[in-house]
Amino acid sequence: MASRLNFRSLYTQAETQSFRLRVLVLGLVVLLLFALLAYRLSVLQVQRYAAFSERAESNRTAVVPIVPNRGRIVDRNGIVLATNYSAYTLEITRSQVEDLEATIQAISEIVPISARDRRQFKRLMADSKSFESIPLRSRLTDEEVARFTAQRWRFPGVDVKARLFRTYPLGEVAGHVVGYIGRINTKEQELIDESDDAANYRGTEVIGKLGIEQSYEKQLHGQTGWEQLETTAGGFAVRRLNSRDAIPGDTLVLSLDVGLQKLVEDLFGERRGALVAIDPRNGEVLAMVSKPGYDINLFIGGIDQENWDLLNTSIDRPLLNRALRGTYPPGSTYKPFMGLAGLESGKRKIDTTIQDNGSWTFGGHTFRSGHPNGPTNLRRSIIKSSNVYYYMLANDMGVDLIHDYLSPMGFGRPTGIDLEGESPGVLPSMQWKRNTYKRPEQKRWYAGETISLGIGQGYNHFTMLQLAHATAMLANRGVQHQPHLGLGRIDAVTRQYHALPQPPGLSLGYKPENIEAVREATQAVTVEGTARGIFAGAPYTSAGKTGTAQAVTIGQKERYNAAKLAERQRDHSLYIAYAPADQPEIALAVIVENAGFGATAATPIARRVFDYWLLGHYPSEQDLAASRQGLARTPIGTPRRAADMLNHYERVSVPGLSPRAIPWVPPAAAAKAPPAPAPEEVAQDSAGGAAED
Repeated sequence: MASRLNFRSLYTQAETQSFRLRVLVLGLVVLLLFALLAYRLSVLQVQRYAAFSERAESNRTAVVPIVPNRGRIVDRNGIVLATNYSAYTLEITRSQVEDLEATIQAISEIVPISARDRRQFKRLMADSKSFESIPLRSRLTDEEVARFTAQRWRFPGVDVKARLFRTYPLGEVAGHVVGYIGRINTKEQELIDESDDAANYRGTEVIGKLGIEQSYEKQLHGQTGWEQLETTAGGFAVRRLNSRDAIPGDTLVLSLDVGLQKLVEDLFGERRGALVAIDPRNGEVLAMVSKPGYDINLFIGGIDQENWDLLNTSIDRPLLNRALRGTYPPGSTYKPFMGLAGLESGKRKIDTTIQDNGSWTFGGHTFRSGHPNGPTNLRRSIIKSSNVYYYMLANDMGVDLIHDYLSPMGFGRPTGIDLEGESPGVLPSMQWKRNTYKRPEQKRWYAGETISLGIGQGYNHFTMLQLAHATAMLANRGVQHQPHLGLGRIDAVTRQYHALPQPPGLSLGYKPENIEAVREATQAVTVEGTARGIFAGAPYTSAGKTGTAQAVTIGQKERYNAAKLAERQRDHSLYIAYAPADQPEIALAVIVENAGFGATAATPIARRVFDYWLLGHYPSEQDLAASRQGLARTPIGTPRRAADMLNHYERVSVPGLSPRAIPWVPPAAAAKAPPAPAPEEVAQDSAGGAAED
């Protein structure tokens, strides 16, 4: 009995010890778990408090971007080239719509919704949050707004809102310069995301695609604002917690003169070509015309397929900016610059005289020159447009020396204008040919190829911008200014005008006697040379050089006959000029494609440009009609006041910048100018002296 009691006592003690051990272990486990829980709470509530607080706040709130109004674009006189207008849009907030497809279908029974509208809505929806309002249909009419408003109660989450849209009031005028905006594509979005300005483009759907809209995107875009909204778990906005207003883009002021730009476009009519006019004193681009053009309003929001096909497949290539990207052989307009290069290189002196017998033979090949000019020095070579003088000069200089002296003038390289996509053109050299061609026989430069370079043919191909840039340098006595379109900006906040900084003029270091010799010869062209018939009666002096460039090669033994050639195979008509000759205010280069001699098509346009700029004359309707057909030489009829032609344009005041005072010289003042040449002189000029120009 006693042993049984002892056994039970021992068993009880063992059980008690085991229980105590289990309690101890369990206590330690519980303590460990509480320690882990405490540590985890410390991590969540102390160490990672900021991160989780931010996440919780983001779940409770949403930041919605406020897209800024895009800045306007105006000309030097405040005339509006690009602005914004308010229009109604039909918008959907997805988080408030139960069945999106059914809702859109029901809406389409009230307001027309096209397939394009649906595609665009889906693209925007993919890049937007559920609580953001997305446009389904833009530019609703008043009638459509009224119809939907009457049924508004049926469509929770759908509303009519007012938005700003881009518009170009002048349509085609200066279209190539202004450019246009369009929806941001995938490549552009990737570039934005990788840039430092990514946050500023949140919510932005459009961006500058071409022209000034593209080049000055940063100034025109503005600063994006934001709204902080409190939202429910379902994405419904409850209230606005905070906000920062968007800052509109600055108004950009261009150096263009819309009156001059419109005049030149009217003068071209249906003809193809380009003109660039520059103020040689500072590089301001006064006009930059490419014809034919197109209405840039077509591209707002995306161009439709029909209009795109018409523009893209047109044989006239209206989408090509001929002034910036079109390259042409300069023809005889190249001769003043070749003459200056000959003087500066020491290959010619001002009074060096050669015998021009009407042709020149090199290596058994005869190069024609139109007609004999007899003893010819630099002055006579420019006035009479002697080919022989420049054949010989090119041969004496060689291709690389020509390249080295013509390149600083701006040929064969971008001018640096504030537009993207400028063509560098071609100023050939031996190295250029080695880099351009693949076959060994093509890489070699042949001496005979140098000869035609002297008269602006051969491999020479330049833009009208480059030619105008070089002409402005000549007008400014060897001082070169970088051409630019951006003149200044009006700050969107302060409304103050700020001029855009420009690099100082660069002197090319030409000897004064050399550049004056060339300038005097070009001035004589308008008095006794190939342009005298066009500038007869002008009450100002000007300087210039006519040119004719081949569109197709004509054999040396063949005679050029425009009547036997298709219109697009005929020669191009070119002219470079500046005025007034002594203190130039404007310099230009113009080409009329397939229009023949320089004196018959391009030079009359230059005359009317100078009349506008220096006299305040706008051609009469009769003169405009004749000029469009290439039938007018000197102005016809009584000119109108140029200032009066600008009254119907919308314009804004530019604080701190005074509009250019357009002069007015009564037409009677022309009576004091030298008389026009006799008809027989004009005929001789076209058939003889201008045979190559």
